[in-house]
Amino acid sequence: MDYTTLSRISLKNLTVMHVLLMTHSVTQTAEILCVTPSSVSKALGQLKSDLNDELFFRRGNQLMPTQYALSIGPAIHNVLSNISGIFEQGEFAPERFGGSLSLAMRESTFELFAPTLCDISQKLGTNAQLSISTKEQFSFEALLSGKLDFLVLPHDVSQPPTLSKSLVWQTILEDEMVCLMNPNHPLANVELDIDGYLSCRHINVIDKDLSEPYFEQTLTQHHGARQIVMRVADFGSAASTCHHSNYLFTCSKRWAETALQAKGLVAKPLPFDYGQVAYSLVWNTVSLNNPACRWLHSQLIAKS
Repeated sequence: MDYTTLSRISLKNLTVMHVLLMTHSVTQTAEILCVTPSSVSKALGQLKSDLNDELFFRRGNQLMPTQYALSIGPAIHNVLSNISGIFEQGEFAPERFGGSLSLAMRESTFELFAPTLCDISQKLGTNAQLSISTKEQFSFEALLSGKLDFLVLPHDVSQPPTLSKSLVWQTILEDEMVCLMNPNHPLANVELDIDGYLSCRHINVIDKDLSEPYFEQTLTQHHGARQIVMRVADFGSAASTCHHSNYLFTCSKRWAETALQAKGLVAKPLPFDYGQVAYSLVWNTVSLNNPACRWLHSQLIAKS
């Protein structure tokens, strides 16, 4: 370990770098850190010299990170999280917390967890902020870089949301799959069998991060592939399509029982063994060094 080089690296500068990677703005970074924009610019200049890289380049009104800056983002997040854990000791008091906590999930997932999330928000202090983004905005990379504290994902139990060694996942809500259809669908009033399921056309929800679902693989291997004719961004869009067509939508039973978009549709069990499905909480291992994140984690897993 080169202690001489390490002694020249400022913790303040690393903090500036970490926030800049989230905001892409000197002004916003200065506001978050309660310093002047010139102080942020000075810190960035020192880091450019220390790391021998431009780190950011300007595109319009934003500072865009270089490939090197992106590559060291997770390491900086780990360093700051570990140091934060050293200084933030004692019992966490949510009512006195004045910082921010962040989660990302599908819109359909929010509908299931809305009561829990509202309860968590009301336990926090008036100056605290709970930010909930869509999975499309922030995903696994955001957990690694520290832009996001937690991610909640539906998935096949046999397929963890991520294989990254830096990320941990924990099941917080078990579920099962159902097939939704229009009440005027030819199969609405009969038992759904595998031949009927495969004879119909289907809607699917796009997910660029998770691999092909286990139930899809099992269906194809043992019975044949289903005919997917539409791919949409979210569960609500798929359910709305069912209201106006004879397409089938395979989805979470818990969501189907909760969502307004699914009201009026007929739900039937899937006619084959597809394994187990669940909602899992995903986080970066170093995030729990932060007492606020530990508290939020405890509130979310209490759902299980």
